[in-house]
Amino acid sequence: MLVAGTDTTFTALGWTMAELLRHPQIMKKLQNEVREIARGKLNVTEDDVDKMHYLKAVMKEALRLCTPVPLLIPRESIQDVNVMGYDIAAGTQVLINAWVIGRDPLSWEDPEEFRPERFLNSSIDFKGQDFELIPFGGGRRGCPGILFAANVNELALANVVHRFDFSLPEAGSWEDMDMSEIASIAIRRKTPLLVVATSYSC
Repeated sequence: MLVAGTDTTFTALGWTMAELLRHPQIMKKLQNEVREIARGKLNVTEDDVDKMHYLKAVMKEALRLCTPVPLLIPRESIQDVNVMGYDIAAGTQVLINAWVIGRDPLSWEDPEEFRPERFLNSSIDFKGQDFELIPFGGGRRGCPGILFAANVNELALANVVHRFDFSLPEAGSWEDMDMSEIASIAIRRKTPLLVVATSYSC
């Protein structure tokens, strides 16, 4: 459980940072919010994070677009059932593709775009009740560590963008960053994310 929890957490943070670096205006907006709320502090606290609405929108958008675990834990139907015109026999193993659901154009406007603003005036959350956003699964059998993972992700991201500015190690453009994936239990970046982090004085 420890390995599964930490693996998906750092995978999610890696994708989130990659998307922020590819979208400097979103990174700047996030840094402005975090630095304003945590002004004068060395570290961001959980109480600070509760006030950071744009930060929460960024995490939701990253989990929507870059779901760390694309296929949720398999389920098995316990009885014959008809779902949307499909007959599913008892004992059938069912796989839910959270990655595809997060990019469904019927649920999301411009689904391939990284746009955290879509969550600012939305009640949609990843806690398992809004089925268009289920990176942690849903219902009674959703991920038991969802609240812990959300808190760790938000706190870690807030502290990183609060304390550092980022640049490329060589001449180039963030837009040209390789976003290729390696498919496994958790979807990782094919190439490591290499940046130069410069300390920001609060």
